[in-house]
Amino acid sequence: MTITGSVGKVRPPRSSQSRSTGLEHCSLLGLVKHLSMVESRYFGEVFDRPFAVPLPRWNDAEEHGADMWATEHGTRAEVVGRYRRAWEHSDATITALAIDSPGHVPWWPRRDVKLFNVLVHALTETSRHAGHADIMREQLDKSTGTTAQHAASHRDGNFREARWAKIERAARTTVTEPDHAGPYSTFT
Repeated sequence: MTITGSVGKVRPPRSSQSRSTGLEHCSLLGLVKHLSMVESRYFGEVFDRPFAVPLPRWNDAEEHGADMWATEHGTRAEVVGRYRRAWEHSDATITALAIDSPGHVPWWPRRDVKLFNVLVHALTETSRHAGHADIMREQLDKSTGTTAQHAASHRDGNFREARWAKIERAARTTVTEPDHAGPYSTFT
């Protein structure tokens, strides 16, 4: 599993990493915390290879959603460090087991799975949350990309305003001219 995309979003300033953007009441650090829980569980418990750090029970209603935000006592280093350890644990499980090794996911309707099924699920989940992190980071400070260097690139406020206006004009045209023959009109 890769962590650079999601972890790259939780760059300073610290206050923006913990702020919710309204997206399911989560934060950037919360997404990384959530991904560490996901990987720990799927590549730990599911294959009877427990992660070293105790996790709340998967069916604990009190804890449901608590992994989507970082507490005021959590630090970036702590959350990212836990994710790195979860990532290493996941890699160890993937390396140690055959692709068709059986596992058991008690919270899935079809509980008996193979490592392949869990790999696909974890990849999908990680990709989806990396997309959430992209959106959240841009909402918080208008930055894009996975690194601070990319975020500080040539795209200033004027560039973003011009790009937004261009996209908005295109969207309004599309809505007001439904019969517009665009490049994909032959696919309808």
